[in-house]
Amino acid sequence: MRILLLNHGRPDYDFTPHAAGAEIDLCHGPADPADMPSPERQAAADALINCNAQDDVGPVSAYPNVRIAVRLGVGFDNLDIAAWAARGVPVCNVPDYGTSEVADHAIALMLALTRGTATYGPALAKDVVGNWNFFQAPLVRRLRGATFGVIGLGRIGLAAALRARGFGMNIAFYDPYQPNGFELAVGAHRVHSVAELLAISDVVSLHAPSNEETNALINRESLKAAKPGLVIVNTARGPLIDLDALHDAIMEGRVGGAGLDVLPTEPPKPLPRLLAAMQAGEPWIQGRLIVTPHAAFYSPDAFEDLRRKAVEVVLHYLRDGRLTNCVNAHLIKKA
Repeated sequence: MRILLLNHGRPDYDFTPHAAGAEIDLCHGPADPADMPSPERQAAADALINCNAQDDVGPVSAYPNVRIAVRLGVGFDNLDIAAWAARGVPVCNVPDYGTSEVADHAIALMLALTRGTATYGPALAKDVVGNWNFFQAPLVRRLRGATFGVIGLGRIGLAAALRARGFGMNIAFYDPYQPNGFELAVGAHRVHSVAELLAISDVVSLHAPSNEETNALINRESLKAAKPGLVIVNTARGPLIDLDALHDAIMEGRVGGAGLDVLPTEPPKPLPRLLAAMQAGEPWIQGRLIVTPHAAFYSPDAFEDLRRKAVEVVLHYLRDGRLTNCVNAHLIKKA
């Protein structure tokens, strides 16, 4: 059995301890044009693991013998799940490897903005005496009694909500895919639109997948409803937010600020206006924006879990016929 790993940027990460006798074929292409998979390597693959959240793997027809495709991570919008389903091939992801890390990161972004830690440190590093002033962090507020809104109350969204509850925050959420009564089980207030959630929340944290339905959920129209001073946190997928709309909402004072771990294009080339303003040090954005480099999922432990779980998904299916974490089963049934 041969597992082809594509778009892998870290050759020092070893998958073989988890392969249990399967052959691992590590390939950096098409992310690295110098290491593109040859037709022979593509034809020899029984399984495919795409290691990159941005790059795809090319046409399904290039892998005639692949029986399962896996995304090394949670998001799978860069795999053509319909095309794989048309060939009867399941596409799977690894949804549970970094739940704690992403939830922790979302809360960390919220705290850095609402407690001013992202502002005070750099200011004091420039001038300890002259900047010894607690007023310069613009988004500081009491969290106890505030509302933590969640878009997508799945594994990670719920984990983040439970952490926020530990700070005494009230929990509200928008998730049309959770069944009726779910709000009672988790003790949260349910709303039925993004605009409604933005209107009642002090902080909104995004934990939804990227697809046609969720593209630009945070947009000019929904931001019109934002509660004054709203802080938006995105550790999910970049396309969920219209960055130009967010730029205008923060600059005009309709939104307090944002913590972004993900962007529509990574790295961001060319720079969106929001990031250009941050990089230029424009006064209106000081203390109102934190950007991290798609790092929410990362810890050495999470990476170890990710490699192990991705390979296990392949082995369980090809050796035991047991399918886990399949994201296109509904399309395979229709094919």
